[in-house]
This record gives sequence, C-alpha cells and structure tokens, in this order.
Amino acid sequence: MAAVVAPSKLATTILETVSRSLWGLKANLMSDIVERHGARGTLKWFASNMATYEKILKSWGPLRTHLLAVAISASNGCQYCTYGHAYAYQLHWFEQFDELFPLDEHEMTALGALDQDDVIDALDAALSRAGGRRADEDRYWLARLVSILDEPNLATREQGDVWIAHLVEMFGFLNSCGIDAQTAPDEAHDPINKDLELRSRYDERRGR
Repeated sequence: MAAVVAPSKLATTILETVSRSLWGLKANLMSDIVERHGARGTLKWFASNMATYEKILKSWGPLRTHLLAVAISASNGCQYCTYGHAYAYQLHWFEQFDELFPLDEHEMTALGALDQDDVIDALDAALSRAGGRRADEDRYWLARLVSILDEPNLATREQGDVWIAHLVEMFGFLNSCGIDAQTAPDEAHDPINKDLELRSRYDERRGR
C-alpha cells in the first residue's frame, strides 16, 4: 500500500522542484512559506502571483526587475529575498556590461539594516556611479517605486505602476515569511544562477 504524503510535504516538494528547475537550487524559503500558510494557501498564492512576475521579468528584463525586488526587500528588512535578487542582479550586470556594479550582493543585502529612504538613496547613488543609459532609466523606476511605497494611492493604471504595485504586494508577502522564519540566504533567484562558468568569472573579478 502506497504511503500517504502529507499535503505540506507534497507542496514543499513541488515548489522546491520548480525552484530547482528554474534557478538550479532548492530555495530555502519554500518550506517556510508552506509552514506558515499551509499547502493549499501557498500553492494558491504562487499560482496567483508568479505568472505576473514572469511577465514583468520578461518585459522589463532582469536588471530592472531584480533591482526593484532588492529595493522592496531591503526596505522591508528581508535578508533572504534581498540577497537572492541582489546576486541575480550582479550576475546579469556583469554578463551584460562585463563590469562590476558599484555595490556587490553582500553590500546590497546589508542595506536591509537601514530605513527605506537610506536604502533607496544608496541604490540610487550606486546607479549614478555606474552611469549610462541603463542606470538612468532604472533610477526613474526606483524613484517611481518610492512614490508608490510612500503613497500607494498615487499608483495609476499605467502598466509600470501596476507592475510596481504587484511587486510591492508580492515581495511584502515573501519578505514577511523570510523575516518571520529567519530564512538563510541561498543563491541567485534567477535562471542565470545555473551558469556556473559565469558565476566563477564573476567571483574571480570580485577577487574571491
């Protein structure tokens, strides 16, 4: 007779399998989310949120999407999500420009100890130091994020505002789980995490 698998165990296995397929790692947060919200609630949440996130990632690209994820997560004080998206940001920046971003993933994660204004100022200053059209465009979206964080009613029906509002709500949920469980950071939350050769070159350039 086949053993009955508990719903929480099954949900965790499903989500960890998905994260391994997408990112090449068994994401540490998955079991913590299931523990706090139950199997059904967790799977329903992922089904309701991840399609929009993937659409944002495809349309805006990984740099802008991960930058905003870092800004939101650091402002909320979640080390787990901040590190995962900061590391993804670093790898994409290095791959696209063959240079290092002024703040590394550990420095970006450490911003979580600051208040929201200081987090945003630090990221904005780093983008300014990086320079270029890419950085200037994303400084605009960082400023737009601040406006919506400060006054959610300012969000319009423009697609950019709708997507920012989605990211704020989505990472608010994930961040609360990571903070409550004190989830240990793992790796980059992006398919680029599977590029081990790029990660090795990135570490070498960082002098690690």
